[in-house]
Amino acid sequence: MKLRLGKKDALIVVDVQKDFCPGGALPVPEGDKVVEPLNRYIHLFSKHGSLVIATRDWHPENHSSFKEYGGIWPKHCIQNTEGAEFHDDLKLPEDVIIVSKATEADKEAYSGFEGTNLEKILKGHGVRRVYVGGLATDYCVKSTVLDALRLGFCVFILLDGIRGVNINPEDSERAIAEMVEKGAVGIVIDELKGG
Repeated sequence: MKLRLGKKDALIVVDVQKDFCPGGALPVPEGDKVVEPLNRYIHLFSKHGSLVIATRDWHPENHSSFKEYGGIWPKHCIQNTEGAEFHDDLKLPEDVIIVSKATEADKEAYSGFEGTNLEKILKGHGVRRVYVGGLATDYCVKSTVLDALRLGFCVFILLDGIRGVNINPEDSERAIAEMVEKGAVGIVIDELKGG
């Protein structure tokens, strides 16, 4: 299967932020390993005039997902801190659309669609197919993919551009299986024209 990219396609790079990479506040094991493959996707989508979108956790100091406020995570990706910045080596294009999520203290918002204008952006550009990679497979990537499917998009998971937290050893595999079962298709970059 070779997919030809165009104006109806969009790349969604999920939460490739410093706090989710080694050395950050909530590091995904090998989280930085998604940067190089995602840069290849970014280059390819930009070359074909396809939309490139980057989501980011953009938490207030008192976000409900933090342990001290009853959540399960250490403090991470707090608005306007270094940890919330995108990974230094991630080559986002100048015209990237940045979508900030989980900006309200009382809303988890793992999905890039929850409480954001992402659906409006995609539909406003006539996008039909979305390609999702980033961090983390078993949380924000999965939630974003499942919401995209629910909203009627054709969804591809970039298997070479995701990594999971794996609180339980099989969490990422289970997440991929669930996404595929709901209708997403797993691909790698060689399956794209010019990839």
